[in-house]
Amino acid sequence: MATVLMAVAVAGLLSNLSTSLRNASRLTDHDRVAMLARRKMDELLLVPRLPKYQVFEGAWDPSISGEMNGGWRAQLTPFERPPGAGAGSLALDRLELEVWWMAGSQRRTFTLEGYRTAVLTPEDVAPQ
Repeated sequence: MATVLMAVAVAGLLSNLSTSLRNASRLTDHDRVAMLARRKMDELLLVPRLPKYQVFEGAWDPSISGEMNGGWRAQLTPFERPPGAGAGSLALDRLELEVWWMAGSQRRTFTLEGYRTAVLTPEDVAPQ
């Protein structure tokens, strides 16, 4: 009887260990992608002449991402401007960054948003 109880306990422990290892692997991938996404967000926010309303895409460099297959997609749009603002006024732009990666055969994604100040140009204030 004691041997049967011990076998059931060991089987339960091994099952829990296997689940824990899978979860740790998934979290490691998610942490790596989050780090890459923050890096890409910072890089894009620092580009002074990033065009608005245009979609930018790219894949992660294998030397940076390891063996992870993934990429990113970003778009800069105006977010807020003061009422009656003219050329030369400050406004707020929103950068949306979608990050994707493959976890086995499943595609995983998450989205980050970043904001930056921008100086309005005559094209920004011209009637659409």
